[in-house]
Amino acid sequence: MNNEEFVQSVNPKGQQTCDSFHGTIEFIGKRWTGIIIYQLLDGPKRYHELVSEIEGISDRLLTERLRELEAHKLVVKKKSDPAARKVEYELTGKGKELEKIIHAIFEWVKKNGCSYKE
Repeated sequence: MNNEEFVQSVNPKGQQTCDSFHGTIEFIGKRWTGIIIYQLLDGPKRYHELVSEIEGISDRLLTERLRELEAHKLVVKKKSDPAARKVEYELTGKGKELEKIIHAIFEWVKKNGCSYKE
């Protein structure tokens, strides 16, 4: 299968939506998005848990990425205790489907190292 055939197989109608291969890779690869998904694979977490587990992420960026993940229906925001305003973030079924992909990337990095530098 050549590159053009591959692109047609994952994006048969030339759609310019998130379900295209390129769009999906760009979205998952967006700074902090992959690690947020990875942290939520263990189950629901509160905002402060995510901040403490993701070294270097700012409050503004975490909030922005969580909103994007919600908009793409990969994460749901749940009120665990409405009286105390406790909120948890949890992967949806669609978000959990990324688990194999995230783990495959980690395995590739373990095998090949990371050549990306900012």
